[in-house]
Amino acid sequence: MRRARVEAAVGVVSERIALFAYGSLVSATSAERTLGRPIDSLAIGRLAGWRRRWSQVRDNLATEKTFADAGTGVVPPHCVGLNLEPDPGGAGPNGVMLAVTEPELDRLAVREIRYDRIDVTDSAAAEAAAAFDRVVTFTAKSENFAPTLPPGAVILAAYLSAVQTAFGTLGADQLNLFHETTGPPPVEVVEAVLVRDEIPSGNPRDW
Repeated sequence: MRRARVEAAVGVVSERIALFAYGSLVSATSAERTLGRPIDSLAIGRLAGWRRRWSQVRDNLATEKTFADAGTGVVPPHCVGLNLEPDPGGAGPNGVMLAVTEPELDRLAVREIRYDRIDVTDSAAAEAAAAFDRVVTFTAKSENFAPTLPPGAVILAAYLSAVQTAFGTLGADQLNLFHETTGPPPVEVVEAVLVRDEIPSGNPRDW
């Protein structure tokens, strides 16, 4: 593993860590809200050997936030989010490398409560990962992974819009690549309103 060594009398080892963000955390504004600090730079990259799919689900009735359809008031049973799945030999989805510290990864884990943190250093494109010693990302926990989406599941329009806007700020080519490596939403996209929450500070309230 590559490491950056800080020359000091005690010989401290400082590891440079990157988060590979592939969804809402591609947005610097969203990441800043969670981390509580400015995001200085984002390195565009891809994650070979993985694919991005709409395969993370949360129980919209029993988690820390519940949304209702803004037009009908109906509360859908499940909300769907983006996820990474192994795809051996695949070129991989696009995203950004965000420099983080170990404590910041712990804070991000509060946000990504339905995901497990995994090491993907060997999958990160060399040109994007060269500045880092370790690259991590988040994939859906087994209980939140749905290769086949349950009946009544929806995608919140605010989430989809936030992700598309984030990739759009990287350039039209990156937004197009996002669509190419993700595909269209597999379920209905609905405008929704938050009707119940126990959301930790800094976590998204719009989706």
